[in-house]
Amino acid sequence: MTHNMYVYIFITGAVSYLIRVLPLTLIRKPIENKFLQSFLYYVPYVTLAVMTFPAIIHATQSPISGALALLIGIIAAYAGAGLLPVAVICCAVVFGIEFFL
Repeated sequence: MTHNMYVYIFITGAVSYLIRVLPLTLIRKPIENKFLQSFLYYVPYVTLAVMTFPAIIHATQSPISGALALLIGIIAAYAGAGLLPVAVICCAVVFGIEFFL
């Protein structure tokens, strides 16, 4: 069983390494395609959103409190609140909903 574990670790490391090295070796000149530039610009934000949004919903006892905190946090951020006030508001919303339900 341990022999297979080393094979899995090696394959995972090799794939991770190739994903990072191949673009550096294959793409030598600047990317001029506007669509591809905009696509690559938003990839980190989409990846962060895909990892964060399910955690927001499932980190609470009730998915309703997580979803409502997310909605109120988006509204507060859109209104101009900073990161700390939005986090405090979202925590207060989750605490209030889960305390009273």
